[in-house]
Amino acid sequence: MKDVRKYVLSFLDAYQPYKEYWNYEDGCVLIGCIDLYEATGEDVYRKFVLDYLSSRVEADGTIPSFEKKFNIDSINCGKALFFAWQETGEDRYRKAIEFHMDRLRQHPRCACGNFWHKAIYPEQIWLDGLYMAQPFYMAYETAFDGLANVADITKQFANVRRYLYDEEKQLSYHACDMAKQQPWANKETGCSKNFWLRSMGWYLMAMIDCIGILGPDKLYEHYRALVDLFRETLRGILRYQDKETGLFYQVIDHGEVPGNYLETSGSAMVAYAILKAVRLGVINEEKYAALGRKAFEHLVSDKLQPDENGNLHLTDICWVAGLGPGEKRDGSVAYYLSEPRVSDDSKGVGPFMMAYAEYLNAEEKA
Repeated sequence: MKDVRKYVLSFLDAYQPYKEYWNYEDGCVLIGCIDLYEATGEDVYRKFVLDYLSSRVEADGTIPSFEKKFNIDSINCGKALFFAWQETGEDRYRKAIEFHMDRLRQHPRCACGNFWHKAIYPEQIWLDGLYMAQPFYMAYETAFDGLANVADITKQFANVRRYLYDEEKQLSYHACDMAKQQPWANKETGCSKNFWLRSMGWYLMAMIDCIGILGPDKLYEHYRALVDLFRETLRGILRYQDKETGLFYQVIDHGEVPGNYLETSGSAMVAYAILKAVRLGVINEEKYAALGRKAFEHLVSDKLQPDENGNLHLTDICWVAGLGPGEKRDGSVAYYLSEPRVSDDSKGVGPFMMAYAEYLNAEEKA
């Protein structure tokens, strides 16, 4: 297998913040580093996280670059604050965690209880948002709030099952406009038109991360509800796994459409979710572990490609995809296939690092 460690270290060495402000893309890389530090003990990963956060979080816990408008994506980077607080004991990280939780408390919600995706996407539930907010929320509940609001978390997952799940396809739509007003939304259900791989990847990661944080020893009924939902969601997407590579298509259920492709970021997310679920005992190792390993190994063999100088690049990452606002981004198959494919994007490399950490954990166990 190609030198994945060398690629990751090279990526981190050259890394520049994805945006000037506090952003979820950097958060994906930070979480990947935390996972790799916990899997390997190599201090380079710990140092990357602490250097990044110390440059963004002030002594009083404020984050000057935090976006003022409500945006559920902004919570993702906050997950790394728990690690920084545990590693350093510095009070600024504890205060920054509270700042993030205060933002969540104030975040607008749909009538069903789920967080809006963003201020510019009112009354909309996106699968992406479950990953951005819920594991942070669960970590806060576990560490500081005595699990008082776990029911709120599990209800938001249950609402996705209720409003976004398609029984026939056994997949969840990218998003739902609860107001049923957006041009991309089905007028009866509010759902978008198709099943985008990375959104399903975010959703699976959200569930398995919350399951891992909560654990089976506290509030078992909520733990079991998440486990059952995760298993159902995983079984559904595995119906569409490419048999040769173990990877998944950008538009999950339309592999036959010209221009559809086996996409890297979402495939890495599914591989991570499978391997972590096996490690946590959520799914059967004998049945599922090989599927997760196969997907990761083909990400390495098929998507980690050298340039003319022999430097490796993680390819076939969908740069971005969304819905609206308004007439923009209509959610059609053609739309999802029109978005650019890029290399070495944080939304792909971060989950690739997470999957790599779980792959290493599995090798260590073996």
